[in-house]
Amino acid sequence: MAFARFLTILAALGSAALLLGAFGFQYLGGLAPCKMCLWQRYPHAIAIGIGALAAFIPFAFLRYLGALAALTTAGVGAYHAGVEWKWWQGPTSCTSSPINDLSPQELMAQILAAPITRCDDIAWEMLGLSMAGWNAVISFGLFLLWIAAARSNRLG
Repeated sequence: MAFARFLTILAALGSAALLLGAFGFQYLGGLAPCKMCLWQRYPHAIAIGIGALAAFIPFAFLRYLGALAALTTAGVGAYHAGVEWKWWQGPTSCTSSPINDLSPQELMAQILAAPITRCDDIAWEMLGLSMAGWNAVISFGLFLLWIAAARSNRLG
């Protein structure tokens, strides 16, 4: 039981580290996230919440939910990396704020002032992998940790 708790906390801390790293690149490094970058953050936040619960509530089901969250962000990261490597096309839509009652000139100024962050551009890479690629690899490792925690919980 203690080993399952340890693995659970380790997996949740892994998601927290990846999320903090993403915020660091955004706010300290000045790299604005694209739409798919943001998609990869939500499952990490969910995994952190599940980890907080599962560390104290010894249900394997919660740990399997954490595994699902980690696998989800790994999948989105792999998809995003494929878009960056031009293996397939990414989403064609972009997020925007509501235009409300802006005049055409105000709308044009807002559009021109907005930072453009494309999903198919690699903003940062290390050892041949982009942030999305590293998220996919590390999150898959976190998925395995969650599974080990769930199985450890079930076994003893």
